[in-house]
Amino acid sequence: MSAEFRPEPEFMLNIPRERVGVLIGPQGSVKKRIEEALGVVLEVDSGSGSVRIRLARRPEEGGDPVALFKARDVVQAIGRGFSPERAFRLFEDGVVLSVIDIADYVKPSRNNLVRVRARLIGREGRTRRIIEETTNTYVSIYGDTVAIIGEEEDVRAAEEAVIDLINGAPHSAVYKKLNEYARLRKLGGLRPRF
Repeated sequence: MSAEFRPEPEFMLNIPRERVGVLIGPQGSVKKRIEEALGVVLEVDSGSGSVRIRLARRPEEGGDPVALFKARDVVQAIGRGFSPERAFRLFEDGVVLSVIDIADYVKPSRNNLVRVRARLIGREGRTRRIIEETTNTYVSIYGDTVAIIGEEEDVRAAEEAVIDLINGAPHSAVYKKLNEYARLRKLGGLRPRF
């Protein structure tokens, strides 16, 4: 009787080399926490920033394939500038990661990217903080990307605000929209359509 070969489910991704130390953590604590919480194995190449994620146990042996996706998102979130504590929110069901590439919306010249990042961060981080507080999300602006962690509907509202700002919408108009979202969110269930 021949055993049928089935490739082991896994993800391969790259994170910036300067974020590898954050992913591994002091004495490997962050890597270990991800592995234990999700039942995965992370193989991190510190030189290249490549990360291989696979299940600790095959699906037939009780490994959870959904955990692979969660681990991928946690690794990607840390790679996009989030602290491990914020990235660990992705362990929860219903919490998602969205990554917006600024270069998809503006011509990727150095000046454009610097200008757009400045618009998104705001003076002393005010704009980023307003987006986070009104949508109940975490936002990280790292390199040429904006990453958002939160519940799906909240992430959609934050994405809309980010894309509006990238496209040049006035801050006041975006803040007004965000405040309306927050107001309706507090009422419970009456969520606006963005």
